[in-house]
Amino acid sequence: MGCVLSSPRRSRRTPGYEEPTVLASQTSFTVNEVEALYELYKKLSYSIFKDGLIHKEEFRLALFRTSKGANLFADRVFDLFDLKRNGVIEFGEFVRSLSIFHPKAPESDKTACIAFKLYDLRGTGYIEKEELREMVVALLDESDLCLSDSAVEEIVDNTFSQADSNGDDRIDPKEWEEFVKKNPASLRNMSLPYLQDITTAFPSFVMHSEVDDYSGISK
Repeated sequence: MGCVLSSPRRSRRTPGYEEPTVLASQTSFTVNEVEALYELYKKLSYSIFKDGLIHKEEFRLALFRTSKGANLFADRVFDLFDLKRNGVIEFGEFVRSLSIFHPKAPESDKTACIAFKLYDLRGTGYIEKEELREMVVALLDESDLCLSDSAVEEIVDNTFSQADSNGDDRIDPKEWEEFVKKNPASLRNMSLPYLQDITTAFPSFVMHSEVDDYSGISK
């Protein structure tokens, strides 16, 4: 069923809606910030399918300016946001997942909840070389960078030489945590400074969208 367009509070009946006071109590955001995030969420969730839920195509469009084509990095980030594993991102999931990227979120959460899981493609609780290799290639592709196979292998080998302290050819959560402590730059994309000022500016990835309705969202 569609939302009741005539009601000024139609958005409150969007599937998966949760009260800002509840989400603020469970995340790094204030109530006002959650309200602002809801305005962003509405634009994303109505950009293609008009159903108040963020589908993978809408997520790709927001992050990568295209709704077509598979992208391992985009798919992994979507999966991390899709906490219920039902193929869509609801508002509560959106806020809770973004909270990990808040500058005030504990670094331990950024390390374990996002960074490690991003590379643990098989969900085994370990990062193996092939998983790291696949993600490096995906990140390079998303950035339109082209490196030789030998250069990619060097990145993978260097990472494992630093992180795989017990030499079992896989990185466990503890090893990853130690690696991040020694290489803080590895978490540089795990904090989004503008989330602290979300009441006056939406996240920058929306500004890059090609959806017409987004044209008014700018700094």
